[in-house]
Amino acid sequence: MSFLSLLDPGPDAGLAALFLSSFLSATLLPGGSELVLAGVLSLRPEQLVAALSLATLGNTLGGMSTWGLARLLPQRADTTRLDWVRHHGAPVLLLSWAPVVGDALCAAAGWLRLPWLPCLLWMGLGKLLRYALIAFSVT
Repeated sequence: MSFLSLLDPGPDAGLAALFLSSFLSATLLPGGSELVLAGVLSLRPEQLVAALSLATLGNTLGGMSTWGLARLLPQRADTTRLDWVRHHGAPVLLLSWAPVVGDALCAAAGWLRLPWLPCLLWMGLGKLLRYALIAFSVT
């Protein structure tokens, strides 16, 4: 039994695993949603649109959960380390897909109380572009 066969117990199970992996990967938990996406598309290339959509949705929702949790934290007076995020605003979340700094950017945007809709849109766009690059390199 190969690793890829574990990802494909049925046509919908791989997509469900992809969504869950994508969500968890965007939180402070480590994850490998890119590998899951590549595995799903290797087994079922016809699910490109569904896989790309679910990976982007899951990862964006995970990033927004980090944004929301950080928004609940009390603010301190000294925010000089976040001046770059404050200066550029929600568009910095185009980089929310990046390892290590992506989660920090989502948290910083929430903590700074940046508006949710622009954050959601920029975050979603960045994550979509990253997953699309992976998806089209696999198919």
